[in-house]
Amino acid sequence: MHIRTPLDLGLIIRDRRRKLGLSQSELAEKAGVGRQWLVAVEHGKARAEIGLVLRTLTALGLTLSVDGEDRDRKAGKHDDIAPVDIDAVVSSLKGDDR
Repeated sequence: MHIRTPLDLGLIIRDRRRKLGLSQSELAEKAGVGRQWLVAVEHGKARAEIGLVLRTLTALGLTLSVDGEDRDRKAGKHDDIAPVDIDAVVSSLKGDDR
């Protein structure tokens, strides 16, 4: 699943908590966070401390991974394109023998 906003992450946390049959209080205790903090995160709190978010994900049996492959592909970056020697290109256009 792609997470692009704090709300996306909050919804994932809430959905997983519900699937596990945990109340907000139970998850907060298990993760070592406050229930009000958890409520705010589930509603998309933008400035949630990353360490607490990671503890919450761990308590839910979830992990966080980051993948830049899609972004590179959309930006037109390709690993299979060989680098170009600009000096050789300029020399060939000038007719220089190197």
